[in-house]
Amino acid sequence: MSNAGADDAEPTTAVVLDFMPRGRPEDDRPQYQKSPVAFALGESDFRLVEIALADDAHVNIGDRIQIDPPSEKIKDLTDIDYEDLSSTAQSEVEYAVDTIIDADEERFVDFYNDAQPITTRLHVLNLLPGIGKKLRNNVLDARKRKPFESFEDIEDRVSGLHDPREVLVERILEELQKEDLKYRIFARREAE
Repeated sequence: MSNAGADDAEPTTAVVLDFMPRGRPEDDRPQYQKSPVAFALGESDFRLVEIALADDAHVNIGDRIQIDPPSEKIKDLTDIDYEDLSSTAQSEVEYAVDTIIDADEERFVDFYNDAQPITTRLHVLNLLPGIGKKLRNNVLDARKRKPFESFEDIEDRVSGLHDPREVLVERILEELQKEDLKYRIFARREAE
């Protein structure tokens, strides 16, 4: 991908999972002591981040915050693993994933329309929970006839695929929580 026109690119935002107004007491990094800290989930790449915020910054769980380029509220930003999240942030992840998918249904429906083989023996659809060879072929056959328009359309036209939206939520959560996955479809892991 070229950097040409990068200044014109849409800013990258994240959904706040937890906010600690007094920082993390156990953290010895100066930018994270006594300054507000937030945990967030990137909307475009499901990237988990810990954010040191300006002293006067305040965010709420569920708020969107611009992380790239960083908003004026951000002093420092670090990519983290799921295990590094606070317990509150961990409990908010599924809700945030739901929110992200609901806000951009077309993007995730297009995943079903555009999914391609990874190798001659493995298709990206087979990485989704509960999708084996038969269900994968049902998806491929249905989308050949006409691209899917919504999750409801997928469910109506693909026999055996119940709640295609929830299948994506499950896969994204798996990618966020497991470090040792060979293939990642949605969640970027900088911490690797």
